[in-house]
Amino acid sequence: MKHKSPTDDDDLRPEYDFDFSKGERGRYFKRLLKEGGNIAVLEPDIAKAFPDSASINKALRSLLEVARAATGSTRRSKRTTRERTVVR
Repeated sequence: MKHKSPTDDDDLRPEYDFDFSKGERGRYFKRLLKEGGNIAVLEPDIAKAFPDSASINKALRSLLEVARAATGSTRRSKRTTRERTVVR
């Protein structure tokens, strides 16, 4: 059986040039830090305490639960005030 050459299946246009040897590592990193994103940069001592993103998420979720429980106890009562009846 005859094998196809790589150019037989090539249906890309000749003007598309995918030369990845010219790529630059971290090209958009500074812009991402400046504009913001969903990336958080941890200090080295914090990074040692949390080895992966799952442990960070777990700690933050437990902190949210504590914060919600603390603010829930200081809320005002939801009881409506009684309407005053005017006696004439």
